[in-house]
Amino acid sequence: MDAIKDVQRSGKRIAVTGKGGSGKTMLTAILTGLLARDNNLSVLAIDADSSINLPYTLGVDMKQTVAQIRQIIIEDPEGRAEIKEKSMTTVMEEALEKGNGFLFLAMGRPEGPGCFCAVNDLLKYGIDNLSKKFDVTLIDCEAGPEQVNRRVVNGVDDLIIVTDASLRGARVAGSIMEVIQRDETVRPLRASLVINRFNGNDALITEHAEKWGLEILGRIPEDRNITDYDAVGTPLIELPDNSPSVVAVKEICEKLRG
Repeated sequence: MDAIKDVQRSGKRIAVTGKGGSGKTMLTAILTGLLARDNNLSVLAIDADSSINLPYTLGVDMKQTVAQIRQIIIEDPEGRAEIKEKSMTTVMEEALEKGNGFLFLAMGRPEGPGCFCAVNDLLKYGIDNLSKKFDVTLIDCEAGPEQVNRRVVNGVDDLIIVTDASLRGARVAGSIMEVIQRDETVRPLRASLVINRFNGNDALITEHAEKWGLEILGRIPEDRNITDYDAVGTPLIELPDNSPSVVAVKEICEKLRG
């Protein structure tokens, strides 16, 4: 891939987290597509979830992950020597894949059993350094509070917590807020809540959001198109503009840009 121009940009960072299955990857994908339409913006999308779902929703072919880079450093003497001749930022840049108006990076899974700590540390390095070269960086986090707790996404401008209308979703959102409230170093400039699969009744979530001091950034209704696209593997970035989820995310996007 061509080298990224070494230009210092505003580097707005948006991290999306929440309960597993809440729709955080869907939101990240649609946001990426909407922001990538603006030719004045350079956009980076990062899949920080080891389950690796974002590239499929974005229609990106992934060739190398952060975990694979780390594996080369550990196990491949020739590859390690080649990497040592470059800066780690350059190595990360070479792992980026081109999407339709954006670039993409995936964390991936470490080979074999063990802790994700080292991969998360390397990913944090990539986020901190690469985001300075893009106008907007979108990060699809792992489910739950772990990456927030490990400061993988510290210093983000917007932390969006995605939930459904369930009590379990509310509890996961609460656990993420507990981490933010007790540790100033991971506190974003703004934390907000998005309610996915909104069915007209969000009294429970609204009550919890008020308790945590969370702004409700938007509500995304059930969208049959998402189910249909997922069933046949069509990237969600190709959803039509009149799809209910896209209409709702456009409003969220405008608030983020405001």
